Amino acid sequence: MPDHSSSGERSAPLLPPPWDDVSARGPRIRDVRVILTAPEGTRLVVVKIETDEPDLYGLGCATFTQRPLAVATAIEHYLKPQVVGRSAHDIEDIWSMLAVSSYWRSGPVLNNAMSGIDMALWDIKGKLAGMPLYDVLGGRCRTAATVYVHASGRDPVQVEDEARGFLEQGFTHVRCQVAVPGSSTYGVAGALDSEEPHPAHLRLRQQTWDPSAYARAIPALFEHLRLTLGDRPELLHDIHERVPPITAISMARDLERYRLFFLEDPLAPEDNGYFPLLRQQTSIPLAMGELYVNVNEILPLIKDRLIDFIRVHLSDIGGITAARKLAATCELFGVRTAWHGPGDVSPVGHAANLHLDLAVPNFGIQEAHRFDDVCREVFPGTPEIHDGMMWANDKPGLGIDIDEALASRYPYPEHPLNGAWPPVRLRDGTVQRP
Repeated sequence: MPDHSSSGERSAPLLPPPWDDVSARGPRIRDVRVILTAPEGTRLVVVKIETDEPDLYGLGCATFTQRPLAVATAIEHYLKPQVVGRSAHDIEDIWSMLAVSSYWRSGPVLNNAMSGIDMALWDIKGKLAGMPLYDVLGGRCRTAATVYVHASGRDPVQVEDEARGFLEQGFTHVRCQVAVPGSSTYGVAGALDSEEPHPAHLRLRQQTWDPSAYARAIPALFEHLRLTLGDRPELLHDIHERVPPITAISMARDLERYRLFFLEDPLAPEDNGYFPLLRQQTSIPLAMGELYVNVNEILPLIKDRLIDFIRVHLSDIGGITAARKLAATCELFGVRTAWHGPGDVSPVGHAANLHLDLAVPNFGIQEAHRFDDVCREVFPGTPEIHDGMMWANDKPGLGIDIDEALASRYPYPEHPLNGAWPPVRLRDGTVQRP
C-alpha cells in the first residue's frame, strides 16, 4: 500500500467524544441523587436525575432489595461522577459507557445502578418530547396491559377462595401457590416455618423446605382449582427454582393436563442445560428470566425456542435500554414478555414495565402488585390497576413522581441481615436455592 505519511496529505480531524462536545445539545445532567424509602416495608431504591433546567428531572428504579446500600454506593461514588455534565439526550452512549466502566460487568449491583440512571434519562426524554414514554418508544400496541395477581393459601380451598375473589373483581389471570405443611413455602404469606433457630448471630428462624412434598402438593392444588373454578380462568404457578431439575420436569408433565397459562422458573439459571429435555417432555408454556442479570445467558433459550415468556427484572438487566432490545429479540423468536413486577419493584419500575408493555408487539402478561394508599401518596402517578389490567396516564415521560418529604418518613426497616434473603434449608440443613 502507498505510504502517505510524508505526502503532505492531512488526516481527517478526530471528532470529540460526546462528553467533550461543547456543541452537544442540552439539557445537561446537573446532579444524580439516590432516594431510599420503604413505604410498604420493602427497601426501594429510586434515582432522581436533575438537569440544568430547574424544573426538568427524571426518575428511575434501581431497586435491589437484598443489596440496596451497595447499589446506592455504586451510584453515588462510581456512576454519578461519570454522568454529571453529560447531555441528558445521550442515553445509549451513557449506558454503553457505564456498562464497561468497572471492567467486570453484568452483575446485579452494577446493573441496578445503571438502571436507575437509564430509566431516569428515558423519563426526561419523554418530558422533553412532551409525550408519554410509550409514544417515544413507537406508540401503543394496546390500550392497557393485562395483569396477573397472586392467590395463595394454606390449603387448596383457601387458594380457591382467594382466586375466586380476584376473578369476581375482573382479573382473568391468577398465580396460585399453596403451603406445604411444615415447610417455608415460597409465595404463601404466613407459611409455617420450623421452630429450629439459626445460629444465634443470625437471629433468624430456620426456614425448612421439602421439595418432594411440594412436588406432590402442586398437581393436587391445580386438580382442585380446575374442578372448582372451571377451565376459563388462566392459572399460573411459580416453582421459583426450588426443586431439582428432574423433579421440575416431572412436575411440568403432571401439570400439563391442567392447562396453565405458564409455569414460572422451573429451573435455576445454573441448570439451563436441562431446558431441551424439559421442552421435549412437555408442551406446558414456560416462563423464565427473573434471576438473570446478563442477557447473554438468556439468548440460547430464546434462540432455540425453549421458553415462551421472558420474565426479567428490568433493573437487574440495566433498565429500559437493555429491556427494549431484549423484547425486540424475543419478538423474532415468538417469545412474549412478562416482566417481573412484585412489590420489590418500585412504583417507578412498574411504570417502566407498563410503558414497555404498551409499546412492544410481543407483550404477553404483566405481573401486578397493588400498592397501598401510602405508597401511592409517596409516588403520585403510580399506574392504576382495574378491570384486570394496568393503565398508564397520559403524562409525559414515565408519568410518575415522588414526594421526597413523604418518602423520608418511611426509612428502611431494621433487619438482622440488612435486607438479605433469609436462608432456606433442607431438613438436613443443606442450603437451598431461594
